[in-house]
Amino acid sequence: MFAKLLSQLTQPEPNPLDDGDARLALTALLVRVAKSDGYYDAEERSRILSIATQRYGLTGAAADALVKDAETLDSEAPDTVRFTRAIKDAVPYEERMGVIEALWSIVLADGVRDDEENALLRLVANLLGVNDRDSNIARRAAEASG
Repeated sequence: MFAKLLSQLTQPEPNPLDDGDARLALTALLVRVAKSDGYYDAEERSRILSIATQRYGLTGAAADALVKDAETLDSEAPDTVRFTRAIKDAVPYEERMGVIEALWSIVLADGVRDDEENALLRLVANLLGVNDRDSNIARRAAEASG
């Protein structure tokens, strides 16, 4: 189903993604981080739906469809390192920075910030080309809006 998008993301020099593909790839990354602790609950999914609704101006039904597609893409996408590097090459920095804040909000959604999630967020931010300072700013913003 997502073969074309995955093929485009894994090209040696991917072209920028159109808005729909970028939304899908970034939402799949949210899903991947939410699942990183082995527990993907209703609160985390609800937070992803809220992010999709607000960030992309989607209706509830459109946001739900995007999250369902993102869950499928997450299961089909390559390992996190290749997936995030591909997103970095295909998505503008400003959007990646916004995604780091959204990722922190997902990590904080269940009220528990564990070592695995912290480590994954540090890795993902780095692979997306977002430095530690900007990632910390994004984390504090996510905590404040919590």
